[in-house]
Amino acid sequence: MTGLVFTILLWPALVLTEFKPWLLLDAQSIYATSRFLGNFFPPAHDPEFLDVVISSTWQTIAMATTGSVLAMLAAIPMTFIVNEQLSISSLGRHQTHWLARLIRQIVRWILVLLRSVPELVWALLLVRIVGLGPTAGVLAIALTYSGMLGKVYAEIIEASEPRATKILLENGCSRMQAFFYGTLPNAAPELISYTIYRWECAIRGSVVMGFVGAGGLGQRMDESMKMLAGGEVSTILIVFVLLVGVADIISYLFRRGLE
Repeated sequence: MTGLVFTILLWPALVLTEFKPWLLLDAQSIYATSRFLGNFFPPAHDPEFLDVVISSTWQTIAMATTGSVLAMLAAIPMTFIVNEQLSISSLGRHQTHWLARLIRQIVRWILVLLRSVPELVWALLLVRIVGLGPTAGVLAIALTYSGMLGKVYAEIIEASEPRATKILLENGCSRMQAFFYGTLPNAAPELISYTIYRWECAIRGSVVMGFVGAGGLGQRMDESMKMLAGGEVSTILIVFVLLVGVADIISYLFRRGLE
């Protein structure tokens, strides 16, 4: 019964997307795939090209890290604004002051706007403004991820135990004091864990943004594909897989250390 309901719900989507996986088993498709994959071997390994790949790899890491840090710096103040648990105007009332609600709603919509536009689209726009290179990628990550981090940070704080924070606010503490001594001790593990996860996602995203001229491994791969240099593409793919794997291990170790 569950399978039937799932099929009924999924069928319109399959029709709309013209999903035809059996085309992959067509003789012509198999031949084209084998020729395409055959060009990937052996991977390019000459020293000059490897130097370019290593430099692009460090550029990708730097792009993801810098963009993530800028996103975090932009997200933190917006998190304080949208968070109702740290609201001073609501003390002794059933609801916050109308001006505080208005400001909070405006910032919420800013967060919606920032995270609604994918980083790839931001990169396309920014490449036209600042030109080709990693600057566009850094700004694209910072814009999109600030919206994501701000939303999730606020939700994590809202889900934390509010009693200690409220007591501190009621006894005259500032919002910052209430946050550091009442909210942060409970919310810190989740906040750090999500931030590290977003950094890991930023590394993957920075590679994709390279295809629109934002620098890094993605741009090198785009150039190699345009030149039909399959061996170079193969090498870059191997480095990309290793880079994401290392980022995943680092992220896992950090999150495990927080448990």
